[in-house]
Amino acid sequence: MNKIDFSALYSLHYKRLFHISFSITRDSYLAEDVVQETFIKAMKKAETIQDNQKVGAWLAVIAGRTALDFVRKEKRKTAIPMDQEMIECLGKKTMQNVEQEVQSGFMAEEINSAIRQLTRDYQDVLFLKLDQGLKEQEIASILNLKPSTVKTRIFRARKQLKMMVQMSA
Repeated sequence: MNKIDFSALYSLHYKRLFHISFSITRDSYLAEDVVQETFIKAMKKAETIQDNQKVGAWLAVIAGRTALDFVRKEKRKTAIPMDQEMIECLGKKTMQNVEQEVQSGFMAEEINSAIRQLTRDYQDVLFLKLDQGLKEQEIASILNLKPSTVKTRIFRARKQLKMMVQMSA
């Protein structure tokens, strides 16, 4: 077997290999990693396949052994025990962060509500800028606008948002 279509093999055998891997690892993320590693190993040893009919069984054996290797590797990972003082310190820091997170959550809701009140043009540029993290040039090419128009819309949208948030506070 000289040429192997691994994309076809992947489509054909993925579910079975995932099931085998999951039954051993009991972790869906690890099982996905095992399947990926199985195909990497299979690609490296593709020239050793002699019978096309036995490819599925060959992949299943590789998946099983790879899953066992992953489980052994996970068992070897050790956790560092924490003393009581460290745990209490973390608890105090967490309590402070929860209050801040709740407050920032309310602020985010308020800002999102204000954004929905803006015109569609302003909403579009703000979404691409804030949520997608795009630069003005990228936004301009997506919306078929000039970069200067994008900068102006972002500036005006932020100005309107600031006024809306200040009025509601």
